[in-house]
Amino acid sequence: MSIGSLSKFTVPIQGGATQGMLMPKLSYRFRVSFENFGASGATTELTKQVSEAARPKVTLENQKILVYNSTLNYAGRPTWGTISIKLRDDVSGNVSKLVGEQNQKQFDFFEQSSAAAAGDYKFTMRIEMLDGGNGTAGAVTLETWECYGCYIQETAWGDLKYSTQTPMEITLTIQPDSCVQVGKGAAIGVSGTKRNQNGGTMLSNGAT
Repeated sequence: MSIGSLSKFTVPIQGGATQGMLMPKLSYRFRVSFENFGASGATTELTKQVSEAARPKVTLENQKILVYNSTLNYAGRPTWGTISIKLRDDVSGNVSKLVGEQNQKQFDFFEQSSAAAAGDYKFTMRIEMLDGGNGTAGAVTLETWECYGCYIQETAWGDLKYSTQTPMEITLTIQPDSCVQVGKGAAIGVSGTKRNQNGGTMLSNGAT
């Protein structure tokens, strides 16, 4: 038997049907996967050792048109901000090895030589919000952010302290070229927006 009073826990809408509050996405139900990261091939250890991840942030640069007695504003090129990822540094060295390989792909620190083109080292990162399922049916993906053209802008290997007992972490600051947001079974966006092959809305730094 349903509890009728549950429908009262919401914001009353004038002229609209009252319904209960929607279940929010929970910040601790997520996973992050990587493609073309490092040189070893398998990146599942990275996914298992992620402890924190930020979702993408985009800024549309404000442009102005000066007219007779006023100013008009319009949105300029989008710029995607950096994304912070924290990884637990395991005793087997799997995570630190992959991170080292990716940094070495971007710049050979021994030979002091860089890659010929950015496409030689860029990788794809996927951030998924999950529903919490972990049984035979598996988890359901509620939202996916697909980040393309990524590279590591900064790597922080963490501090050593006798005074703490916390796990060592490696913090990556990742810069994407473009990001695609896909909701549960459908694209997030408005009709007429250009979409990618997976049905997501494509937003990029000037790229199409």
